[in-house]
Amino acid sequence: MGGTRSLQGLMKWLSRDEWRDLFAEVFDRHLLPACERTGVEVDQVISILGQDGFMTTVWGCAFEDFLTRELAGGRNIVDDYLKRRGWKESASARAYLMALRGSVLSLYEVSDIVRDRSFRARDLVRGGEPVLISERSATRSLEQWDRIAVRVVQIGSQTLISGAVLPYDHDASEKVLKLLRNVAKRTDKEKQKLAYLVGRDVNDPAIVSGFSQTALLRAAAPTITTVWLIDIIDRYADPRIPEVRNAEGDELVFCTVHYPFAAGATADAIRLALGRCSELRRENATFWNWIVPRQPAEPWGMQKKSSKSQTFTTLLDDGSLLLGNVELKHRALVLSVNSRSRSKRGRALLSDVLSGLVAQPLIEMQTLEQLMASRPTPPRPASSPPGCTAALPAPWTLELSGVDLEICLFPQVGTLLICRQGGLANTEGA
Repeated sequence: MGGTRSLQGLMKWLSRDEWRDLFAEVFDRHLLPACERTGVEVDQVISILGQDGFMTTVWGCAFEDFLTRELAGGRNIVDDYLKRRGWKESASARAYLMALRGSVLSLYEVSDIVRDRSFRARDLVRGGEPVLISERSATRSLEQWDRIAVRVVQIGSQTLISGAVLPYDHDASEKVLKLLRNVAKRTDKEKQKLAYLVGRDVNDPAIVSGFSQTALLRAAAPTITTVWLIDIIDRYADPRIPEVRNAEGDELVFCTVHYPFAAGATADAIRLALGRCSELRRENATFWNWIVPRQPAEPWGMQKKSSKSQTFTTLLDDGSLLLGNVELKHRALVLSVNSRSRSKRGRALLSDVLSGLVAQPLIEMQTLEQLMASRPTPPRPASSPPGCTAALPAPWTLELSGVDLEICLFPQVGTLLICRQGGLANTEGA
């Protein structure tokens, strides 16, 4: 993302009397329609998103929109700032500000994510081939086929994204795309009328430019923010558990396989056998991670997921995919995984590794819905923001054979899953 340092001077410039009220009008266009549609007050929106989240989404989108606007007399805040204070900025900062000045907010589909380095973004409105985005921080939260509303800018040889990013739900993104297509159809008719009135050909460059998709997106920036914000507020008021799948695309089903020790088997013999298996990484005397080594050429989660599903992927620090874990308990060995397919693979693996050391296993399986239903309803906060129809529920914490799975109903994504395994693994996805 473009660094906030590049914008600090311009943000201060925004507080000047000549720009403050003009920006407030643009800010209101990004925020107030969603408040009116949902009946939620502005301070409640900030509470839902969090102060930082609000600034990097709603406020950020309004600010970047304002940078592109030409006001009465052709005035523009970026032009004014660079003319009067540009000498204070570095060449790269000036280039970034000018790129933002000519940018548009569009909807993109994310693919080919390389953590801490880059991803590809395909413009869902204007089409064309996916472009390579040089980016670090966003790659840590983005997933394959995510949809985001953002500004893409060219700075020298690099293509970057701006600081304001709206992580769009698939259904909400389809609403925006349908709306823009409908507006484009009406725009085509208006273009023909204008060409007739001014006596020019409908394909005249001036006419085409005025009614282009880029011009449409520039005008639609507040609408793109509004649709996203309405979706966030609606999901906050009515949290839902989405379909969740693991890195291989399997339905999330928590499977626990209990192996009693065979007669005469000892814990030391089982440790020795497990130590010979290259797929099991020992963490301590009683705990092993079942892993698949990192394969950069085939990033995890490359399969195109359902628009209704979210992906739950657990990676170790070296990028290895965590398939499950194996734990030694009193006269028993326990395999814990998150899908039926992994359970079957894990049983086949341990059958070979532990031949003669364990007896036939007992298998337990529970879906996410069953786990949620088996727990008492978590307490809600004592009070909700005034006028808010639903408070954010407290996290659900489930204990699964040594794996703590915290399920938080979180407005931006519907449900956030965080797997904590004694601090041994980092979790991405959900």
